[in-house]
Amino acid sequence: MYAILDIETTGGKYNEEGITEIAIYKFDGLKVVDQFISLVNPEQPIQPFVVNLTGINNDMLRNAPKFYEVAKRIVEITKDCILVAHNAKFDYRILRTEFRRLGFEYERKSLCTVELSQKLIPGQPSYSLGKLVRSLGIPLSDRHRASGDAQATIKLFKMLLAKDVEKDIMKEHVRKEPKKNLDTKLVFILEELPSETGVYYFHNENGDIIYVGKSRNIRKRVNQHFTNDNPKSREMQKKVASVSFELTGNELIALLKENQEIKQIKPKYNRALKRDIFSHALYHSVDEKGYINLKIGKAVSSRDRITTFSSLRSAKNSLTKWVEEYELCERLSGLHGGKGNCFAYTIKSCHGACVEEEQPETYNERVRELIDRYSYENKDVLLVGRGREVDEKSALLIEDGEFKGVGYFNLNHQINNLDIIRSIITPMNNNRDAEHIIQSFLRKKHQFKIIQLSIHE
Repeated sequence: MYAILDIETTGGKYNEEGITEIAIYKFDGLKVVDQFISLVNPEQPIQPFVVNLTGINNDMLRNAPKFYEVAKRIVEITKDCILVAHNAKFDYRILRTEFRRLGFEYERKSLCTVELSQKLIPGQPSYSLGKLVRSLGIPLSDRHRASGDAQATIKLFKMLLAKDVEKDIMKEHVRKEPKKNLDTKLVFILEELPSETGVYYFHNENGDIIYVGKSRNIRKRVNQHFTNDNPKSREMQKKVASVSFELTGNELIALLKENQEIKQIKPKYNRALKRDIFSHALYHSVDEKGYINLKIGKAVSSRDRITTFSSLRSAKNSLTKWVEEYELCERLSGLHGGKGNCFAYTIKSCHGACVEEEQPETYNERVRELIDRYSYENKDVLLVGRGREVDEKSALLIEDGEFKGVGYFNLNHQINNLDIIRSIITPMNNNRDAEHIIQSFLRKKHQFKIIQLSIHE
């Protein structure tokens, strides 16, 4: 659990400042579960430059509660939480100073979103909250007011959690969680899991990831792990100390993240992916008469590979459907060993010479349409799909035919600037498996909007 906060102060000499406003949002990694926002009477004048910056003046605070009146609430809402703030050293120091004045030693673990941003989003011109979130397309209202800045910090922290491919933030969180007995442990874990689409991680007591999975319903899938009675499941049930998760908003991103992280982390209880997750591919070539021929074959590294399939049956079923849809010749598509009738209504029979009734240019137009639809070689596209929340969309970037990564943006922000697109994207590995996952997913019915980018103009 995280306590994301922002504090406004009077300004003045170091360690003599007083709090004028505080906002704390208790965040479980998915949503805000509690919040506390209040003006605070600092019992000292506010520096004039601070009044101009925040708009908070002495008259506004005359009837506000003093710090000792809100101290108990602050202790309660931040209990068992990691404090998260933009420039956390400042906010944490101010809080500890106020509590020391009351004779109370306030201690919490903390995370700084400035330091995390510098590590996970390098190369930004500025890491001040206002300029950073603007460059990342994160909306910010009521700048220099505690609530507005804290809400922007929540959105920034969610992006940082997604970009934390090493899962260091998750591991640190797990290490700080109180240990529970096996009898109640699994029940407590399930209660905290969402029934949404994403990737989940089983951690041992040291915070190490021992299993990675994906599901359209995380809670239901984890419950299956916890109730299965096979030897592997029983062993995992004993070893798992905590389950963390990352919502993805849609199944395609969950598939990509699961595939990449199993390969990178090599969790103990995941089967090693020693081979590609596909076996066959669709290829094309041009014959001596100028017609584009299609052929199913074993998947090998080749630039003329159009798309890949998990099995020969899947490949044949897809090609049979496409031959009919695009009115192609079975012989030139390699179906039925080159024998049989053609589906094309313009060709009455297929005895080895049927396509001579149609010019190569006309026939090839339909083949190229198929290739263009199911291959993203040399393409620059953005796949925009469902996000993790109602006001959010996901983005999957492909540049020059290479998968670059995924990210999320707010619906209120127009994603039409390539620099912003690249900054919100969490880089992911472009490999044969990722290409197969994307292509096979897009062959099915999906709700992604495909935007052609003009990167190289």
